[in-house]
Amino acid sequence: MKNKNWKIESVILIMMGLVLAGFSFAQEENVKIPENFQEAKGLLEKVFEILKDKLPQAISKIWKEEVVPVWQKIYEWLKVYWLKFKNWFQNIFQSKAKEEIVKRKPVIEEEFEKEKEELKAELPKIRENLWQRFLDLITSSPS
Repeated sequence: MKNKNWKIESVILIMMGLVLAGFSFAQEENVKIPENFQEAKGLLEKVFEILKDKLPQAISKIWKEEVVPVWQKIYEWLKVYWLKFKNWFQNIFQSKAKEEIVKRKPVIEEEFEKEKEELKAELPKIRENLWQRFLDLITSSPS
C-alpha cells in the first residue's frame, strides 16, 4: 500500500476542483495551478477561510431576500384556500351530520336505555362477586 490517505487526498482534490472552478470565473488574474499536494492544501485552506467569512453572510442574504418571501407567499396562498375549503367542508359536514343525528337519535336513545337496564340488572351480581372475592382474599391470606 503506497499511500494510506489516498481517500482523503482524493476527496480534497475533488473539492478543490469544484471550488476552484467556480472561483476561476470571478478572478481577473490567472490562477497558478498547484504543483504539489502541499500547495493545493494551502490553497484549499485559503478558500475555506474565505468561505468561512463570506458564506454565512451570503446564506443569510439569500434566506432573507429569496427563501422567506417565497414561503410567505405560499403561506398566504394556502391560508386563503384553506379558509375557503374549511368553510365549504363545514357546510357540507354540518348538513350531513345534522341529517344523520336526526335520523339515528331514536335508535341511539333506545339502545342507551337497553344498556342502562342491562347494567342495572348486572350490577348486583357484580357487586356480590367483588365482595366475595374480597372476603376470599382476606380469609385466605397467610398470617
